[in-house]
Amino acid sequence: MLIPKKNRREVYKYLFKEGVLQAEKDFNLKEHPEIAGVPNLQVIKLMQSFKSKELVTERFSWRHYYWFLTNKGIDYLREYLNLPSEIVPATLKKSNRPLERGPPMRGDRPPRREGGFGGPGGRDAYRGAPREGGGFGRGADKAGAPGSYQPQFGGGFGRGGPQ
Repeated sequence: MLIPKKNRREVYKYLFKEGVLQAEKDFNLKEHPEIAGVPNLQVIKLMQSFKSKELVTERFSWRHYYWFLTNKGIDYLREYLNLPSEIVPATLKKSNRPLERGPPMRGDRPPRREGGFGGPGGRDAYRGAPREGGGFGRGADKAGAPGSYQPQFGGGFGRGGPQ
């Protein structure tokens, strides 16, 4: 497909600046939503070409293409756009945001128990201590059903019922 050089440069600039690009699978869309003046079809076809040269990796989900620039693609675009090596895509820049903690604890909530599984409130407290005669509430004095016991099952419903 013949694509004007102006449009090609706009797509390349945007891809290098962001490091990622997305496009809806709508070949008739007049203009790509993020790159002004460039038809969506031209963006998709340029990225299809980049994918075949392994300059981007592609994901497709719910009628949307997602392209991610590879290291080989970064080098190609640097050379094509005549950019110095100090300029990098936004995906490779480290953000300076401080690590955010979760919301502070509210006063009406009790603090968590310490000690893990072995400490107070761990597994042993949940199950109870082993008891004599078998542990966990089963004493030795409990016996099974007598030998003469014959269970009877009446006619049931559904499969296995009387016919």
